[in-house]
Amino acid sequence: MPTETSRAPVRVLVVDDEPSICELVATALRFEGFEVSTAGTGNEALEGVESARPDLVILDVMLPDFDGFEVARRLADKGNTVPVLFLTARDATEDKVLGLNVGGDDYVTKPFSLAELVARVHAVLRRSDGVGRTPSRISYGDLEMDDDTREVFRAGRLVELTATEYRLLHYLLVNARKVLTRAQLLDHVWDYDFGGDSGVLETYISYLRKKIDVDGEPLIHTVRGVGYTLRVAGRAPVR
Repeated sequence: MPTETSRAPVRVLVVDDEPSICELVATALRFEGFEVSTAGTGNEALEGVESARPDLVILDVMLPDFDGFEVARRLADKGNTVPVLFLTARDATEDKVLGLNVGGDDYVTKPFSLAELVARVHAVLRRSDGVGRTPSRISYGDLEMDDDTREVFRAGRLVELTATEYRLLHYLLVNARKVLTRAQLLDHVWDYDFGGDSGVLETYISYLRKKIDVDGEPLIHTVRGVGYTLRVAGRAPVR
């Protein structure tokens, strides 16, 4: 039985236009104790998210109606923050970065190992559920985050975040005033080797600043040549 979340069983939606792959992945996940539903098109994926309320979507990029990137965009536009693990034969770096930029949480290329896929599913769920030693409600300055409700407030104002933005902010917040390197952030939030390309991190830092720092003193600061820190202006970072 999966242990990443308090709900049992954990629900996964597998989206692929090849029935054999859907069945293969679904069988492996059911063996692990997950509750699995499947879809074969982008529209079915959107409908499946609405009806099944999955805890994770395994999403093929190449679908017959519109691609998985568009599915992820439409989910984000609706404010749906379900974690997405892309599964595709497209292995170019730009495709991987695009997939993560549109809200994906991981990217597995075909052909793939079922053992690796299951391990990545567990890893995504661990990150998405904020498993750790921190209390359910944490705060710094006028920024508050509640892991139970997955709500974020800045000066009492509710801030809507995607799943990836939430994980990035969570890691910054639990390490408030500490300087976090780009490598640390990429490894913790995305668990992916970009070969030194931190463009996706820069993009998400920009997203967070537009949402978190828009009405108050900046909390997210760049430490040139190193990475980022979350701190109140005037307080020195902890190295």
